[in-house]
Amino acid sequence: MPTTPLTIYCNASFPESATAALARGVGPHRLVVSPLARASNLAPGEPDPLLADADVAFGQPDPQQVVDTPRVKWVHLTTAGYTRYDTAAVRAALAARGGRLTNSSSVYSEPCAEHAFAFMLALARQLPAMAAEQVRDRAWRPAFHRANCRLLAGQSAILYGYGAIARRLAELLGPFGMDLVGVRRTVKGDETIRTVPTEDADAHLAAADHVFDVLPGSPATDGYFSAARFARMKAGATFYNIGRGTTVDQPALIAALEGGRLAGAYLDVTDPEPLPPDHPLWAAPNCWVTPHTAGGHADEFDRLAEHFLANLRRHDRGEPLADRVM
Repeated sequence: MPTTPLTIYCNASFPESATAALARGVGPHRLVVSPLARASNLAPGEPDPLLADADVAFGQPDPQQVVDTPRVKWVHLTTAGYTRYDTAAVRAALAARGGRLTNSSSVYSEPCAEHAFAFMLALARQLPAMAAEQVRDRAWRPAFHRANCRLLAGQSAILYGYGAIARRLAELLGPFGMDLVGVRRTVKGDETIRTVPTEDADAHLAAADHVFDVLPGSPATDGYFSAARFARMKAGATFYNIGRGTTVDQPALIAALEGGRLAGAYLDVTDPEPLPPDHPLWAAPNCWVTPHTAGGHADEFDRLAEHFLANLRRHDRGEPLADRVM
């Protein structure tokens, strides 16, 4: 059966290679690139008259306009996160028109997992401390650093938000023989490690040497890692956040670091972003911050375009879409 041509609206500003691949790959469909396209896929889109004539929205369309535009049947996001679309209004509007929302988790699971893994290895091998010495006084303290290095083998980790990123991180950690526990809202049975529902997670928290926050942002997760939860963590544990900054009570985290409860914290996301230069997180002991770069990689935009095109091919064949969240 011939494919009915669709109008595909895109408000993502891609480099030339990705734009050309997208234009070639849409086949019989019509591609409309918005003049309001955003260079950053983290930036929210704004209302755009061009969306009114679209069947598919690719990028970061304005959520309220998605609600108000019944012709749009499929929204494909250029991010793994979908917090601003996870509202009752968007869900109801898409459900009423038989619409779907997909994200780009498959594009970001590998770089985000590698970033978290790099954090973990860096601390185990004392790399931040030695890098600081090279900049500061070029001290040569082999005995001190050798004594403070740790092996990951035999340690334990708990991963909050067991989605694509945490699943890939668990694969990377597998060869170390670590005791891994995943946490997700609903245990589906397809998990590759022991996984518990959110309400049972705290019972496993005190045993973990490493606590990974890969939670999405939502009212339910705001401040999830609170003073009480930091107090339940194993003394000397390390905390990692590659989810959303809003999921952490940052003053409580700083207090846990200053009080020596935690050995360290690695944060790729903060609240707010950008993090102001005078924010106390920058100066908190054993706290390292990267500026929301975990998902970044040299061919990021080419992979985003190809991921959408692969989903478009699935659509045309009548197959289930990858990374569907609604």
